[in-house]
Amino acid sequence: MKSALISRRVCSIRQKIRGVNIMGYYIGIDLGTSAVKMLLMDANGDIIKSIAKEYPIYFPQNGWSEQDPQDWWNAVKAGIQEITAFCDKSNIKGISFGGQMHGLVMLDENDKIIRPAILWNDGRSAKQCKYLNNEIGKKKLTEYTANIAFAGFTAPKILWVRENEPENFKRIKKIMLPKDYIAYKMTGIHSTDYSDASGMLLLDVKNKCWSKEMLKICGIDESVMPKLFESYDVIGVLKSEVAKELGFSSDSVKVIAGAGDNAAAAVGTGAVGNGKCNLSLGTSGTVFITQNNFSVDSNNALHSFAHADGKYHLMGCMLSAASCNKWWAEEILQTRDFAAEQAPIQKLGENNVFFLPYLMGERSPHNNPDARGVFFGMSMDTTRADMTQAVLEGVAFGLRDSLEVARKLGIKIERTKICGGGAKSPLWKKIIANVMNLKVDVLEVEEGPSMGGAMLAAVGCGAYPDVETVGKKMAHVVDTVEPEEELVAKYEEKYQKFKKLYPSLKPLF
Repeated sequence: MKSALISRRVCSIRQKIRGVNIMGYYIGIDLGTSAVKMLLMDANGDIIKSIAKEYPIYFPQNGWSEQDPQDWWNAVKAGIQEITAFCDKSNIKGISFGGQMHGLVMLDENDKIIRPAILWNDGRSAKQCKYLNNEIGKKKLTEYTANIAFAGFTAPKILWVRENEPENFKRIKKIMLPKDYIAYKMTGIHSTDYSDASGMLLLDVKNKCWSKEMLKICGIDESVMPKLFESYDVIGVLKSEVAKELGFSSDSVKVIAGAGDNAAAAVGTGAVGNGKCNLSLGTSGTVFITQNNFSVDSNNALHSFAHADGKYHLMGCMLSAASCNKWWAEEILQTRDFAAEQAPIQKLGENNVFFLPYLMGERSPHNNPDARGVFFGMSMDTTRADMTQAVLEGVAFGLRDSLEVARKLGIKIERTKICGGGAKSPLWKKIIANVMNLKVDVLEVEEGPSMGGAMLAAVGCGAYPDVETVGKKMAHVVDTVEPEEELVAKYEEKYQKFKKLYPSLKPLF
């Protein structure tokens, strides 16, 4: 009860101190892999309250990864009720999303879930990817969608269901992405946005429409696909029964399309407009580079996707980033005190132990679902701290792999924003700045996709004219981690060794 009164008082005091005529509150929902994170934000970007609700993930077989969409919806409802419990709900104007990408949600003719959702980190579709990349051909896939097939993408999953679960395939009446299932439950509208749809391998990214060629290859009709929106577009309002269940007095709350998690995180860090970069150190890791104009990496090592600001971006994605450190600390070292494990690490750039961060296979730039994690270079004097350091450095080296692809395309990046759970580590940020030779800008408030979702909601409700404006208003840099010349040189030598490990071990995976 005491915390409830405090939350309500903070809400009121902030309004009075600022003298703000409240333009509204906005809810941002980050539908992640392990939990949904959500926040309530006012029109100035101040976060009133944020929470996280966990739900299970299932691994029916080795390399498989599934979730029950109903678990998502139950967690979202509980979370919204909690973060809005002590504010005037009549001031809540809009809801929007960031969400885990690529997941396959299938609904039948009654909009009932056909089977558990197959997630982005599921590797069962290796056979289907080989068919798409080799039989259909990478050149045609790039022509149709601007990308090639990766095991995480949605189209290979659809082919897997068609081949392995034909009865389920016949029942499909609508295909959706994870966050869009939540939007459907709120509005009754089957929708998605261009940024999230870009990762399905079903969207003609350049022309922002469904690819008729890819739909034919997958054996599905365009009527099965959701309606396409820009990330800041209003798709509808809360259904009256949903508004009532959530405790809202009316159904006037707008639901805005939202974005894939990385595009939403980029909005949250102000990485909008041309030539900006954002690094994400979440469960997965990404190098996200914004562009005004559409372009394709001819080697297909980077994804070419639409951005949440209505333009485009290139992105390199590694499947295991902060999750590597979580696995190492919690499963192997049996601790959750990450800071204590990192405290003994002193000599950066001098570690002789290397770690390949491919615990779930790898996407960019190797596109190999069979790749696996490896420690290399251990000796009798190797310490626990050396191995912890190797994990942090291995993720940084993996991110640099994607940055090097962008540099070879002539893209010049000198600084980046950073977000994700791993970005809370000062040591890891220093390692990344020096491994990648980038200035790393640290934000005052770093809430990742949930913040981006709330910002998109504010744009959709008219509080801001466009995504770039809201990014400049709310993403405040409070510190910059500068690369150090001597340390950059040491890490350059280490990176050159790291680069040789994957090609040497590839035949053994």
